[in-house]
Amino acid sequence: MGNENKNTLIKRVVAGVVFALFGFYLASVVPTIEVAWVTAILLLTIYLFAFEIVGVDVAAVSIMVLLGLTSLLAPVMGLEQGLVDNQHLFDGFASNAVMSIIAVMIIGAGLDKTGLMTRVASFILKVGGTTETRIIPIISSTVAFISSFMQNVGAAALFLPVVSRISARSGLPMSRLLMPMGFCAILGGTVTMVGSSPLILLNDLILTSNQGLPQAQQMETWSLFSVTPIGLALVVTGILYFVIAGRFVLPVTAIKEDASTASSTMNYFQGTYGLDYALFEVCVPAESELVGHLLDDVEHAYKIRVIAAQRGADDLRIGPGGLARDVGIEAGSILGILASPEHLKAFVKKFGLEQRPDLETFSEALSAGRAGIAEVVIPPGSSLIGKSARDVWMRKTYGIAMVALHRVGKTLREGEGIRDLPLQAGDTLVVHTTWDALARLEKNRDFVVVTTEYPHEESRPQKVGAALLFFGIALAMVLFTDLRLSVALLTGALGMILSGVIKIEEAYRAVSWKTVFLLASLIPLGLTVETSGTAKWIADQTLSVVGDMPLWVIQASVALLATFFTLVMSNVGATVLLVPLAVNIAIGAGGDPAVFALTVAIATSNSFLIPTHQVNALIMGPAGYSVSDFMKAGGIMTILFLVVMMLMMNLVF
Repeated sequence: MGNENKNTLIKRVVAGVVFALFGFYLASVVPTIEVAWVTAILLLTIYLFAFEIVGVDVAAVSIMVLLGLTSLLAPVMGLEQGLVDNQHLFDGFASNAVMSIIAVMIIGAGLDKTGLMTRVASFILKVGGTTETRIIPIISSTVAFISSFMQNVGAAALFLPVVSRISARSGLPMSRLLMPMGFCAILGGTVTMVGSSPLILLNDLILTSNQGLPQAQQMETWSLFSVTPIGLALVVTGILYFVIAGRFVLPVTAIKEDASTASSTMNYFQGTYGLDYALFEVCVPAESELVGHLLDDVEHAYKIRVIAAQRGADDLRIGPGGLARDVGIEAGSILGILASPEHLKAFVKKFGLEQRPDLETFSEALSAGRAGIAEVVIPPGSSLIGKSARDVWMRKTYGIAMVALHRVGKTLREGEGIRDLPLQAGDTLVVHTTWDALARLEKNRDFVVVTTEYPHEESRPQKVGAALLFFGIALAMVLFTDLRLSVALLTGALGMILSGVIKIEEAYRAVSWKTVFLLASLIPLGLTVETSGTAKWIADQTLSVVGDMPLWVIQASVALLATFFTLVMSNVGATVLLVPLAVNIAIGAGGDPAVFALTVAIATSNSFLIPTHQVNALIMGPAGYSVSDFMKAGGIMTILFLVVMMLMMNLVF
């Protein structure tokens, strides 16, 4: 580990020297001292991001503060005034983009609170199974489609809880799923002319440019689906890229869980109580001898515990009042069983049952977010002392299925008469329960709940109508009105809060403040790059080199410039800056100015290399990504984007 840290330090120092030398060289060729300082700060930003000297949010805030300090240090730096007006230094926190992100996070959390996102996750798992190569295309294509008609960060935020649940149930790390989802959300923004801000803005910029052009060179505006062939090709490329190369470029950064929590695997209970239990799902064929038996007839004899049952399409039994020992087993029933693999195998063989490889019927009801193993203790003074679990119908009354009883250093398991033993003060019961039932048990003085680290979040399925209503209102405002995006989305978010879909405290927790600070702190840098003339100087220098080359090379250079600018400034800013330049270059080179303008608007979506795009910033924290993860997977995606975009644009136009 010491050598690894030493090598990392050496790399950072060497890279720092290289960046510094390059900065000194640029300072000697830039047109003004102001551009020289902006270029130096731009290089510092890229260096901090690429080599992760500090966290990306800390790096972004540091750059913002540094820009603010230039007002104080202006005389020393040779400037007449600071690089950014300190009165507007924090405008990023009130920007349309940042407020929109806050709103979509709250809307996504509200939809999730109703259980809607969980149902979507269950459907995707049902269709795609638990394999990466099937789940990634389903998630990515769905998000890309949604993103083609709404802001891509909104689509990504909406699916974040879905992917979280899919990860928990399939065992696939979030890091293997979120990057394909995020990248395809960005790519989906290129499918229609309302999919991303640059494309929405493009027609206005074209009309503005037309005012300075002769009649013969007037450009036509683009229709809603003009870009669809190009966008679809980019989305398909992104999906194929992750299906084929995902195993090589996607990191495996599973978020670590405390092994003592109820939402983790059963390792803790196996280590503490020697339980080798697992969850299984079995079907009862009509010809099985199990048909007609009561649960009480088989559980003790075969050392299994039935914790859920589906009898008929609408008869799901789980939790308090759901299951009891006198429940009969019918033909076609599906049982959720907690048992050791050995005992389950013997039970299945004895009665000719069909064991499913994974949970299907109970994938939602028995998911880690809804149910699990917990510990409860019988305290002195409990009214249950002297009574057995059988006496009080514990599973039916309290919704807890006892699978082990620990007393005076000894653990008794299912099949050893644990439900017939009179309970004593100090007995520890190892139970399977729904988290809702466990939360109610915490208020019951007959029990002391030891397991406290479990999902306490209150589900509100009764609010699904209100959630969909306000989501629909927000979406309609985004698509069919000229209202500012942030105002439209905040209308939906506020509606969910006022209607009780989500509480205000839950809304605060739903916001990823790391994402907010990362984006808000970078906005002043993008503004400085644009207003100081630095962006125009970089563009002019690049285009002066390729001015005499073939038309496709010039077009590719415009796309490359747009790609670079969108990494360090807003994609809207990059579009506003480069579209007029691209139009003039196209006219001078004999190309179609409208196509060159479209090239810029599409290429500003090519933002995969570092987590400065809103979507990348959104998924970075939940998946545990580092900047190097984006550079590895995003570097190849950036090249593929440019190649496919150029091929499709030349084929279509």
